[in-house]
Amino acid sequence: MITAIVFVKADVARIPEVAEAIASLDGVSEVYSVTGQIDLIALVRVREHEDVASVVADRLNKVEGVTETETHIAFRTYSQHDLESAFSIGLD
Repeated sequence: MITAIVFVKADVARIPEVAEAIASLDGVSEVYSVTGQIDLIALVRVREHEDVASVVADRLNKVEGVTETETHIAFRTYSQHDLESAFSIGLD
């Protein structure tokens, strides 16, 4: 499982609508509204690296109201939770 953390800047008047549109995209597991330099953080969880490009470059960046994104690929997870098993339910 590949996890990408996407920082999103959005049109301030449309943040809730932008967040909902991003959250509805296949491959996006969560969207957080945050304080600071960015408006939203989206977590993208996909099987292949190429799928990150499909979700972020082909769909998320094209959501109306998204003005800028910055994507970070996670290479190691440190967690008390077994996220891999939670996201693989029903994929067998």
